[in-house]
Amino acid sequence: MLVSVARSLRGPKSILWKSFSTSSYVSAHDVSSDQVPYYTKPRYYDTRALPLPDVPFASELTAQQQALKQKEAGSWTQLTKDEKLALYRINFNQSYAEMKKGAPNEWKTVLGFAFYFMAFSGLYLWWHRKYVYGPCPHTLSEDWIAMQTKRMIDMRVNPITGFSSHWDYEKNEWKK
Repeated sequence: MLVSVARSLRGPKSILWKSFSTSSYVSAHDVSSDQVPYYTKPRYYDTRALPLPDVPFASELTAQQQALKQKEAGSWTQLTKDEKLALYRINFNQSYAEMKKGAPNEWKTVLGFAFYFMAFSGLYLWWHRKYVYGPCPHTLSEDWIAMQTKRMIDMRVNPITGFSSHWDYEKNEWKK
């Protein structure tokens, strides 16, 4: 909206319009491809999420591939199946079906990482039990639990549906 207001006020050739336009500064950024570093150029990579990469797979063509590219400009009915496949391989390394197939031994990698993760987790838990946690409290000993159970039965804790409902007070033993 601001650009349309500026255009209507001063016209397309005004200084105000040029401050909003990037087309007047393109010549300042015009650099030949030889001067551009390699890491700024787009790279080819196969991925299922983006099956059409920005650049072709083969960046430098051999003489045979160049002859095939010239033949490509003509009728495609004159091309053989192998030539069509060679033209495809110039632009793409893998087909979409090949990308979906995955590596044949990928399960070994997944299983290896799963075992590594379980081993690391086990060592981590062992270290915690040995060096981080203190000794078990005395309330977890079997004698203490037996005394606490006897006390709960004597107090008749939750006698209808709970703990004491499973105790037979006449026979003085657990119900079966």
